[in-house]
Amino acid sequence: MSRYFVEEAQIANGRINIVGEDFQHLKKVLRAQLKDEVTACCGGFDYTAEIEEINDSSIICIITDVNKNFTESPLKVTLFQGLPKSDKMELIIQKCVELGVWEIVPVITDRCVSRINTDKDAKNKLARWQKIAREAAKQCNRGTIPNILYPITFKEAVEKASQAELAIIPYEKESAVGLKNIVPRYEGITSGSIIIGPEGGFEEKEVQMAEDRGVKKISLGPRILRTETAGMVALSLLMYELGDVSNGRT
Repeated sequence: MSRYFVEEAQIANGRINIVGEDFQHLKKVLRAQLKDEVTACCGGFDYTAEIEEINDSSIICIITDVNKNFTESPLKVTLFQGLPKSDKMELIIQKCVELGVWEIVPVITDRCVSRINTDKDAKNKLARWQKIAREAAKQCNRGTIPNILYPITFKEAVEKASQAELAIIPYEKESAVGLKNIVPRYEGITSGSIIIGPEGGFEEKEVQMAEDRGVKKISLGPRILRTETAGMVALSLLMYELGDVSNGRT
């Protein structure tokens, strides 16, 4: 069954109005027919619907069932990702959405090689990244689409990350403290933050800045991980220890 995300404005009078790219996909790629079933996601609910009408620019579906979506973790994790080179950010977004990330914030750090030089460049990248997040959320049956936010400075990232109940910064020079050493103090929390460096990692002054704001410095093991790997590993560990991964599906 085809699955799409819709806005509240597209749902009215027991019907769903599918438009835009989703309409094009349904009509021209899948060659949808009357009576075909689709699933539309909105606000954490899954709407099962049957195609009632196919028009030139929209497909009208009548809702036949509504169920709460239970694929969202009770732990909302924000990933602050040091801006990586080339298209690595696309892989990071795709996989972290699959792993349950709540939102992703690109961060400009001292060692970032990749830069976003203009507002137009930023908007183009954000549009591309948000589309990747949408497709990944659709593929893995997420109930919501994680937001990809506008790039911020490292200082801004630390300020925002420190507002979570648990904020961590994996650091290759840390060897004594792993995530398992600190999670027992955080059972039942609902918000977490992960700060990941770009290629080349962090400057020591950046790590110190994070620690000064209460961000926990941790090790992800004895091997140095690539920037596109580190966030996935840290997120997986957090979801296992404090999220919904170890509990199975509800």
